[in-house]
Amino acid sequence: MNGDTIWYLILPIALILLVVAIAVFFWSVRSNQFEDLDRQGNNILFDDDQEAHRRAQDSDNDRSA
Repeated sequence: MNGDTIWYLILPIALILLVVAIAVFFWSVRSNQFEDLDRQGNNILFDDDQEAHRRAQDSDNDRSA
């Protein structure tokens, strides 16, 4: 394949990948994947309520004192 005929292979592959990417995007929008973007990011901030985490923090504070 020379430089001119390679485009006949690259363009269809690129178009197929584009269609797949658009289909995945619309699937994720329809299945509510983008509804709650902040929850997972905020979970790390409120993780201190778990007993195991508090015990670990207390033992770290005891060692540093």
